[in-house]
This record gives sequence, structure tokens and C-alpha cells, in this order.
Amino acid sequence: MKKLIFKSILIVGILTASSCESIVEDINANPNDILTTDVEDRLFLTGSLLANIQLQLGHLNRIGQMYSGQLIGFSSLYSNIYGFNLSTAEANSEWNALYVGVMTNMRKVAANASSPLLVGIAQIVEAHAAGTAASIWGDIPYTEAANPEISDPVFDGQLSVYSAAINLLDQGISTLQGASSSSLSEDIYFNGDKDKWITAAYTLKARFSLHQKDYAAAASAAANGIRSADGDMRFYPKASANTSGDKNLFFTILEGSRAGDIGNSNAGVDSYLVQMLDSSTDLSRNNAKTDETARLGYYRIDSSGGSVNDGVIAGTEPQNMVTYFENELILAEAKARAGSVSDGLPHLNNVRAWLNSGGHLNDAHIGNTYKYEAYAAADFEAGGIENSDNVSAKTAFLREVIEERYVSGFGTHMAYNDARRLRKSDSDYAVPFVLVNGPNPPYPERMPYATNELNSNENAPAEDPGIFTKTAVNQ
Repeated sequence: MKKLIFKSILIVGILTASSCESIVEDINANPNDILTTDVEDRLFLTGSLLANIQLQLGHLNRIGQMYSGQLIGFSSLYSNIYGFNLSTAEANSEWNALYVGVMTNMRKVAANASSPLLVGIAQIVEAHAAGTAASIWGDIPYTEAANPEISDPVFDGQLSVYSAAINLLDQGISTLQGASSSSLSEDIYFNGDKDKWITAAYTLKARFSLHQKDYAAAASAAANGIRSADGDMRFYPKASANTSGDKNLFFTILEGSRAGDIGNSNAGVDSYLVQMLDSSTDLSRNNAKTDETARLGYYRIDSSGGSVNDGVIAGTEPQNMVTYFENELILAEAKARAGSVSDGLPHLNNVRAWLNSGGHLNDAHIGNTYKYEAYAAADFEAGGIENSDNVSAKTAFLREVIEERYVSGFGTHMAYNDARRLRKSDSDYAVPFVLVNGPNPPYPERMPYATNELNSNENAPAEDPGIFTKTAVNQ
């Protein structure tokens, strides 16, 4: 890895040249250059939060959604990727966002900021990015990364990176517990609200524990996680519907050079996700207590772009990163695994109550029909509306929870992570989306390392292991 420099929207260069001879000290200094020490630490924050958005919601996110049956690559680049022709160049943007945009800057802030609020936020943002990176790539540079003294950092094992990310979340939580909330315009997620950062950090701990199948730890962390949708971590586009600029990332690509390339519904060809929401298909999840009509319209993405996409990828539509519904569904799954249907059911019904309030819809779709009545334990017994194939009640319940994660988690890495987590050890709970590309392996298990890293880091693999190589957490 090439030596990284601190970057922000205000930093254009760093002068490092100096002389050890006092007589010529600073003779080569340019008084017009700006040093990182000249810039307030809070000014590094917005750029890093935007870089984290790119990592969480960008190109590799859309690829993961294709590989879990939520999206389809219809043409050109995305058609090739949908057919598993995925080059290392496709990871360059997210790799740069991780190491330059997030890790370098957040470590600088955490090490030097005098404000505990800034330090705690920086720790949580880095942990969020590192845990996500471990989930999609496997082994990555971490302990030696973002160090200007180390040009070729070693690759840490995936499990050790997960552990480091969780430990850093604990540090961030502890730091923020001793801090005070303060209006912070540079914090485009929570505006300096420390309590929202703390609960989001607990939900991230639960997420990363779930990835590792440590369900007890996941439940413990989620007990302190996001308590309502008001605490969701989301990307809120700042541009208005009639202006260009900062808009929903998916909308942006379809309005640009990728129009026609990717979506989930085109000329009668629908993704697995769309078919699940459509009451007229054999895959429909609609039943006497569930009407997905509004969510079908909200989630439908026409690959041609344009104003027809007024739902989940509308230009000004927020994009989920860490949410209340995820936290509740983690509790539903983890508690049911450790106990019974009755232990997990209240948390699934909390999500259904939120859905029944229309909280997942925007103004363009809130007027369409939807229904999410509370489930009863009997619905998961043999012959119940969620158990037509007479499996055990717990299996039927977990299947419904995973299915709800698949649908509600659209737009995030959730479905792709679940597909890999459940494929081997929990096939009874996994909805068939894990077989979206056919009944036989190989299945995509990871994203490729960035070309730039492979070419510049002597400690990188001689070649990428390939997208079908399982990572340690899913062996």
C-alpha cells in the first residue's frame, strides 16, 4: 500500500520537508501551504462520513445485491458482473474510501482531538468501516494500515479484524459515555447526538457478532442497540429533487452512464426480491396478515432510470446503513435460536408494527395498500400461515425472520452477508435466495481485492483469491 496522506475537503497538500540545520530551518517552507495541524479536527469528519457512505452503499453494495438475488445486471458492465465476471478494478473506489477516506482521517482525529465527542465518533466510524471491509473482503490490512511509516502493511485475518472492530466500538461507546452531545454540523449522520452514536455502535456490535454466528453476543449487544427508527443511521441526500449534486447513490448511476444496466424489474424480468413481494407469483410472501403491495412499488427499480423510480432510489431518498429494524431482527433471530418462538416473536412483531405504520415508505407510496398484522405463535405451528410445509415451529419462525431481513435489508449488505452466513450451517432457515444463481456451487463468497492494492503492496497476495473463495467466518 502506498503511503497514505490525510485528506479532507480543505486539505490540498502537506508540507513535510524540513532541515535539521537551524540556520536554514523552514527556508523551503511555503507559507501558503496548509498543514493538518492548521485545520480543526472536526473538519476532517464530513469527508470521512461521506467516504464511509461510499463503502457501505456504493458499487460493491450493488454487486452484493445482485449476488443475493435482489438486483439483476441487465446490460454492459453490470451484466458481466452478474455473470460472475468481476475484476479487481471494481474494488478500487471502496478500497480507497476505506483506507484514505475513513481510516487515515479517523485515526488522526482519534489521536489528536481534544473533544471526547469527536474522538468517540471517529472510533465508531472506523470500526463501522473496518467491520464492513472484513465482511466483504475477508483478510485485509488493518493493524499496520493507514500508517505513513509503513508502505506495505500486512493483511490481518478476517476474524481478528472483526475482533478489533468490536473492541473499537467498545472504546467509542466508553468515550462517548463520558462526553457531552453538542450540535456538530460536520456530523452529517447525527449532528453530534452522542446517544444516537452509542446505540448505533451497539447495533454494529450485534451485526458483527451475528456475522460470526456468535448469537449470544449479538443478542447482548442488540439489547442496547437502536430503540426506534428515529435513531437510524442513514445517508440523507442534500440536493433537492430539481437540483444536481448530492443525491441517492443508486439514482445517480442510473441517471448517468449506467442507465439500463442494473435494476430489479425490466420487461417482465423480475428479481427474486420483486417476486417475493408480488402477490401474483409462486414466490409471494403475502398472506392473510401481510400485504406487500406498497413495498413492491417502493422497491421496484426500472433499470432505464428516470422519474418512474420514485421509491427506494428516488434522487432524494435516504439510504439505510444501521437501523432499528435490523436491531430488532437480530434480537428476534438470536433469542429464538437460544430459546423458543415466544422469545423472538415480540421483536419480529415490533418490526411489523413499524412497517404497519408506513415508516418504511415515502410520500409517493404511502397511499398504496399495506398490512402487517402481528403474528401469533400459532402461525408458526404446523399448518399455520407461516408453516405450510409442517416443519418445526422454530424453523418456520427463523425462516420468516431471515426472510424479513432479506426484504427489509434491501439496499444494504445484509442479504449478501446472510446468504453466506446461512448457506452451509443453517439451510433450513435460509430462504431460497441463496441459490439465486443456480442449485449448485460455486457461489460468490467475497469481493475481490483492489487492483491498486495488489499492485502496490508487497504483502498483498500475488493474485486475488477469487470471488468463490470462502472467508474464514463462513468456512
